[in-house]
Amino acid sequence: MNIHIRNGRLIDPKNNIDARQDVYIVDRRIAAIGAPPPGFVAGQVIDAGGLIVMPGLMDLAARLREPGYEYRATLESEMTAAVAGGITSLACPPDTDPPLDEPGLVEMLKRRARSLNQARVFPVGALTYGLKGLELTEMNELTEAGCKAFSQADAPLTDTRVLLRAMQYASTFGYRVWLRPQDSFLAKDGVAHDGEVATRLGLPSIPVIAETIALATALQLARETGAILHICRISSAAAVDMIRSAKREGLKVSCDISMNHVHLTEMDIGYFDANCRLAPPLRSLGDKAALRAGLLDGTIDAICSNHSPVDDDAKQLPFAEAEAGATGLELLLPLVLKWAEQERVPLLDALAHVTINPALLLGQKMGHLSVGAHADICVFDANASWKVAPAALRSQGKNTPFNGYEMQGRVRYTLLDGQVVFQQ
Repeated sequence: MNIHIRNGRLIDPKNNIDARQDVYIVDRRIAAIGAPPPGFVAGQVIDAGGLIVMPGLMDLAARLREPGYEYRATLESEMTAAVAGGITSLACPPDTDPPLDEPGLVEMLKRRARSLNQARVFPVGALTYGLKGLELTEMNELTEAGCKAFSQADAPLTDTRVLLRAMQYASTFGYRVWLRPQDSFLAKDGVAHDGEVATRLGLPSIPVIAETIALATALQLARETGAILHICRISSAAAVDMIRSAKREGLKVSCDISMNHVHLTEMDIGYFDANCRLAPPLRSLGDKAALRAGLLDGTIDAICSNHSPVDDDAKQLPFAEAEAGATGLELLLPLVLKWAEQERVPLLDALAHVTINPALLLGQKMGHLSVGAHADICVFDANASWKVAPAALRSQGKNTPFNGYEMQGRVRYTLLDGQVVFQQ
């Protein structure tokens, strides 16, 4: 169906467009911007007056909990939540059960996602079999099955020889290695940042050096091998400084940050709020300020939801026993908008962190509205305010540290491949 999106404010970071422009869709792709293509007849008209039209969001970290953890969430529930949040593409970490270490599992996940036709799923393959850190997976076969990168998710890889070989192999074939830096020995049994709040509440802590020591190792191995390295969800000022230096040196390194760490600190734990039990842990005010500075100067490439739905029983426990994780798909856009408003960042620059930048990190020619591109589009009302209420979230995971927060920005339409998959 041909679709005409009219009267909207088009924001496309890749093409540096921020202007009132109509969008014309033919055969599921962008046919024209501004003026209609010859002979265009609209089968559907979307009036975007007073709304913003942008590329569909791309989320670099969204756990869909299939296969293996359907009691926490299902593919149907989480992809419904994704399109409700304007997300049309998402990367799925490999820590499913079983992990994404075999081509058949990857193909099954992609087939299930395609059958739902709500959002594109880009699997991240396991770096080692079973995420046990012992034996490298068949990266070539996993790539052919559809994996866009390779990771250990949050599972430790303590044998640096295995990591060296993984990065050597990945470098040879141009595969991307995604690592979340955390020394498993220094972080062992820790649940909160090693700071004032953990001390006051008597919580086992995770020091910043647990992140920086692992990061230093990863960067040194990247320097040695020439691997394309992406650092997932950094949380500290020291890590920002290290990545900034690595980029200046010319290493092929990038990084992202969780939306939670853009807005929250250890102080938000309050009196043992298990919704703030996250991985990595919320850190100090100084760390948050440095992370925001890293976003502003380009050190940090992308903002992700770090969506990790957890069932209620796993959260209704003492803080130290509660499972780490929070829902986030429906909150990614409004939290990016909130950060942009607070830091006075132009929307053109802010939205790059959830569109074209993640697309480049995934190696995909997406995240923009150029003529000929896939018509993956988010249309939202930047002025609509709403309060976060867990019961109203479409995700099966209802736990969020932003419960009760006032949000600005509500998705009105989400289009995937030129088809309306969400409307409200």
